[in-house]
Formats: sequence, structure tokens, C-alpha cells
Amino acid sequence: MANTYSQINIQCIFAVKGRKYFLTKEIRTELFRYMHGILKNDNAFPLAINGWKDQIHVFFELSPKMSIADHMMMLKSTSSKWLNDNYFNNREFRWQEGYGAFSYSKSQRSNVINYIMNQEEHHRTMSFKEEYLGFLEKFNVEYEERYLFEFY
Repeated sequence: MANTYSQINIQCIFAVKGRKYFLTKEIRTELFRYMHGILKNDNAFPLAINGWKDQIHVFFELSPKMSIADHMMMLKSTSSKWLNDNYFNNREFRWQEGYGAFSYSKSQRSNVINYIMNQEEHHRTMSFKEEYLGFLEKFNVEYEERYLFEFY
């Protein structure tokens, strides 16, 4: 019987609901470790997870057994519950709906990992909105502004 072979690298970007700066350095460290475990449990191979106070970049090798949408639903719902259980007792933490998903070749991995791991540096000079719109333009993604993240 033939096996299924794939090598699909996906970067997903998503944001905190209301663009609140909930993700302190302490929380981010634990959250990224937790997200790494979620992806591994879902047979994805985490390559880089990082972000800033109000948004996350997750780069992983996608397993052909699960869709990007399934991974994001599991990652966002499970991490939101974990954040509320461990840091926000009044259940105020939520992710915004939606995400951006962008694919890369294996030869681009190190550049993407480097970009993701330097989020703090990027956001000293660039807003999340500028960054996200830049991704949409770079990947020629058509979009309607009314369906973008809430940029406050």
C-alpha cells in the first residue's frame, strides 16, 4: 500500500480580540510552549511560534491528515481556554475571529523562522496592521477591508 508524503510549510497569523495588550512577556513564553504542544499533539511539526503583545505568528509543517482550518480552530480554542484558566480568571481573553495563512517552500524556512523570532524588533517600527496588510499584498491575497481584523 502506498504512503502519503508531503512537505507543506504554513505560517498563520492571528490577533487578540479587541487588540488588547494581554500577551505580556511572561504569558508569551508559557503560551508559545503550550501552543507547541498543541501542534505536536495534532501531528503538525512546529517550526517557530512567536508574537507580540496582541498577535501571534505560528509556523509549522502541516500534516496531510488535518486541514489548516482544523489546526487553527484547535490552536485558538484550546489556547484561549488555557489562557483564561491560567491568567484571566474572569474569562476576558479571546482571539479575534479569522487568521491569515501563508505557504512557503522548504528553502524559505530559515528566513521565515528568523522573521517570526524577531517580532519584538519588527514591531518597534511597524504596526500589526502594516505588517498584516504587507503579507496580504506580498502573497497577492485579495481581501475586503470590512473582513479584516479589527485594527484599533
